[in-house]
Amino acid sequence: MHMKAPIPPFEMATALQKVRMAEDAWNSRDPEKVALVYTEDTLWRNRTEFLQGREEVKAFLQRKWAKENEYRLIKELWGFRKNRMAVRFAYEWHDDAGQWFRSYGIETWEFNPQGLMQRRFASINDLAIAESGRKFFWPLGRRPDDHPGLSDLGL
Repeated sequence: MHMKAPIPPFEMATALQKVRMAEDAWNSRDPEKVALVYTEDTLWRNRTEFLQGREEVKAFLQRKWAKENEYRLIKELWGFRKNRMAVRFAYEWHDDAGQWFRSYGIETWEFNPQGLMQRRFASINDLAIAESGRKFFWPLGRRPDDHPGLSDLGL
């Protein structure tokens, strides 16, 4: 059976590690890689979309990153208990017309005993911003360790 460390029940250090691993995976913008952290029968709500299964998640992520250019994400642990976590996040991106957005959200996660995410519920709002209002500056991919997080940026 596939394991994705760290596994529940979580402690502060392992919860923080799990959140950073998720952030890093999503910043790769690789649907194949990202989908592997979810169970085969994962259940999602992302905004108003309801997804079931790893294949639907993969297709969703392909659509997402085809639309959201120069996507950069920061996640922050909000709380955890046993096999569940609450995470807040923000990401910046621009559309094909060049309009920049900062998308703010919260998500709740539930993990199976092997550490794969079996449920994810996300609520997200998009705010149009001027390019000069951007706060996430790093080369595409993993956020460098010395780049400020959400709380450091006042978000």
